[in-house]
Amino acid sequence: MSETLNQFCQRSLDTVQLEGLKRQLRLIESPQSSVVQIDGREYQNFSSNDYLGLANHPGIKEKVLQTMEAFGTGAGASPLISGFQTPQNELQMALADLKGAESALVFHSGYCTAVGTIPALFEPTDILIIDKLCHASLIDGARRSGAKLRVFRHNDTVDLEKKLKWAASQSTTPGTKDGNHIGIIAESVYSMDGDHAPLKQIAALKHAYGAWLMIDEAHSTGLFGKHGAGLIQEQGLSGQVDIQMGTLGKALGCSGGFIAGSKLLVDFLINKARSFIYSTAPSPMVSAAALASLHITTSEEGEHLRKTLFDRIQTFHEAVGEPWRNPIGGTASGLHQKAGLTSPILPWWVGDAEKAVRLSQALMDRGLFVPAIRYPTVPPNTSRLRITLSASHSSAAIENLVKQLVHCHEQLNPCS
Repeated sequence: MSETLNQFCQRSLDTVQLEGLKRQLRLIESPQSSVVQIDGREYQNFSSNDYLGLANHPGIKEKVLQTMEAFGTGAGASPLISGFQTPQNELQMALADLKGAESALVFHSGYCTAVGTIPALFEPTDILIIDKLCHASLIDGARRSGAKLRVFRHNDTVDLEKKLKWAASQSTTPGTKDGNHIGIIAESVYSMDGDHAPLKQIAALKHAYGAWLMIDEAHSTGLFGKHGAGLIQEQGLSGQVDIQMGTLGKALGCSGGFIAGSKLLVDFLINKARSFIYSTAPSPMVSAAALASLHITTSEEGEHLRKTLFDRIQTFHEAVGEPWRNPIGGTASGLHQKAGLTSPILPWWVGDAEKAVRLSQALMDRGLFVPAIRYPTVPPNTSRLRITLSASHSSAAIENLVKQLVHCHEQLNPCS
């Protein structure tokens, strides 16, 4: 007798459970904020990507209500049928202006952006070279393209150049029947380690080898550069990155993803990116919310929020004692990040998945919500608590987090 669907699911879940990797949804009963309610209890929230605290901003909510009155709740169709409305158009123009690009295109999510854009641009005759720690959406997009995929060691430009040399040796004339293109894909700020990419060196290699460069600014848009344009802009590289990707669901506090680049690139994606073509357009309310968020991040209020966030990051680093600082790539417990690095993502290394869950639960018992991150989100045996800070956190809350984190870590001795 063949295995039923439910038997298959149960067998698979049992295996995940034995490996200490089973995950489940956790219901948040309140708006996203530095304090959230779970099962009727309030917790200090150190798990969200809402870095500027905009997800529950009253001005953004007011704009959503106004837009609902004017445009309703749904777009009604895909953008190419009848779903392209004024709020989405205004948002795309604002994103292009922020990124210093000719044009921009909005997708439903960062994942849809990646899995639509990469397969549209790259084919099996092409070669894609991607950073080892790129987000799953970028990896999935690269795989779906069918291009020859090569992975370079994280932030290692020597290894990147080695692979570019190999790709160049394989390359034939682009644009011909048997020709190919070389693509480089990386992030500006990495989602699990919070470290920054060597963007200037990567851009130089892109020019040297005639590659197309795609940089995902999911975790830097809104935080770095003039008006929060991102690390690309901060480092003066806006004209050197062919494909700028970003999301609206992190520092901007909304939802969606986007590509910014040349008008030709955007026109191409409108016609070729399947996740754009075959999806109902984003709700006008969501587009209006993101536009209102952009207006805040590019204003004096946005500058104040960024300064507050960076002050809170400094508070965290100062509160963490030297015994708990460890080099990135090491295996000792504690914070794996350079002192002074401006990143709201702070990985507290544990290693073992079960021990990371125990540490997270110990903090939960003390009113601190810091989920454990395990495989497959991170490589095996690299489980950690992914601490994220927001401009809405107080200095006292951050100091208490560090105090409780060190206490629980020592009490549980998770790496013994």
